[in-house]
Amino acid sequence: MKQPTTENSDIIKLVAIAGDFALLNLTMVLVFFLLKEIAPQVAASISLKTYLLTSNLCYIPCISIFGVILHNRIVRPEQIVGRLLGTISLHVVILLTVLAIIKVDHISHTYLMLFYLSFISFIIGWRLTLRFFVKMYRRSGRNQRITVLIGDGDNMVELYHTLNDLTYGYKVAGVFHDQDSTDYPEGIPFKGGVEQMFNWLSHNTIHELYCGLPSSRKDDILAIMDYCENNLIRFYSVPHVRNYIKRQLQLELLGEVPVLSIRTEPLQNPFNRLAKRLFDLVCSSLFLLTVFPFMYLIVGLIIKFTSPGPIFFKQERNGENGKIFKCYKFRSMKVNALSDTLQATKNDPRKTRFGNFLRKSNLDEMPQFINVFKGEMSIVGPRPHMLKHTEEYSQLINKYMMRHLVKPGITGWAQVTGFRGETKELSQMEGRVRRDLWYIENWTFLLDIRIMIKTVTNMFHGEKNAY
Repeated sequence: MKQPTTENSDIIKLVAIAGDFALLNLTMVLVFFLLKEIAPQVAASISLKTYLLTSNLCYIPCISIFGVILHNRIVRPEQIVGRLLGTISLHVVILLTVLAIIKVDHISHTYLMLFYLSFISFIIGWRLTLRFFVKMYRRSGRNQRITVLIGDGDNMVELYHTLNDLTYGYKVAGVFHDQDSTDYPEGIPFKGGVEQMFNWLSHNTIHELYCGLPSSRKDDILAIMDYCENNLIRFYSVPHVRNYIKRQLQLELLGEVPVLSIRTEPLQNPFNRLAKRLFDLVCSSLFLLTVFPFMYLIVGLIIKFTSPGPIFFKQERNGENGKIFKCYKFRSMKVNALSDTLQATKNDPRKTRFGNFLRKSNLDEMPQFINVFKGEMSIVGPRPHMLKHTEEYSQLINKYMMRHLVKPGITGWAQVTGFRGETKELSQMEGRVRRDLWYIENWTFLLDIRIMIKTVTNMFHGEKNAY
């Protein structure tokens, strides 16, 4: 039997890491000499050798934890960038800690800020460029994984089209199925029925085998699995679920029983939840201790002078797992009996003139940083709805309640993509819910930052749906 050839993905990883270290040192040196030209007094206080040695040593655990994923067969650019930002963020923390421990005489924040701003740009450009060349390298027929498909049906046909993309570095060398199928495109490398497969495999080099046979043929599947494990071929089972589930699934074990979960939520990961909570806690604390006291004084006085009633408007809303909490806002309406049941409209007579400004500028939402600090909300997440709306829409919109899988947010993906304000039609709320669910399933720290930046931009530009 021919043995599988060793792929050179390890070489790609080594090239990426070597490039990282080269850019790390080059950037530190370039920034140092730049400072010598524009700020010689700052450069004079820097021990370049100390910074270089410490920075290189600190980068080792960072790259070990976050790793290199650009060599993966299928990976998105934002995944590469996200890993890099995680690596560099950890490097900042470790480097500053080590510099403090070894008692460096003068830690130049100017130098470090210029270095990291430059390094982030250089390393992102480097990794994405290397990823491009990896794809071109694989397109040329190198660094390939030779695969075999067994079975037919929609699942296997779709898998064939995916693996047939040369930039992923796969080559489908054979397709086996027992009956004529019109689903596969013409020109596929059909090699015969399942009974011919073992003889064919013994004369060909194969790296991966994808089996799409139904579970009723467990004896055949077990025989194929045993053959693969005895001949250094990676075996993958393709479950027959695509005809009713067309989404990413997650396999879990309950005891010894494999179970497929239909929804993958990044915030189920304890590390992600901790990171998001720490970010919320730091940001809300800083805001409440610095900007908010002045905002409360100024906005509160104007609210009091323009309309009788309290400064804050408190309303019960549904939070994570449907738990009810009191959501805080600056009061933008006259005190009225319909505030908990009737949604604000564009020309709502209940709004005060100053309240209209608060809503347009999003400033009415700022007290919700108190909810964030208390852990009832997050800075970014699906917007919390009135209890009446939750009760109504949960009966009208499919999967509506799934938006309560995470903490509600001051701002969210739906709000920055046009779904804000009054929902006159059911389709508007359906669009909002779809975006909320997309956010839950695709959460990243970078996505939160993007939404926050977009929210601030919209505050200055104004939003036509903000009322």
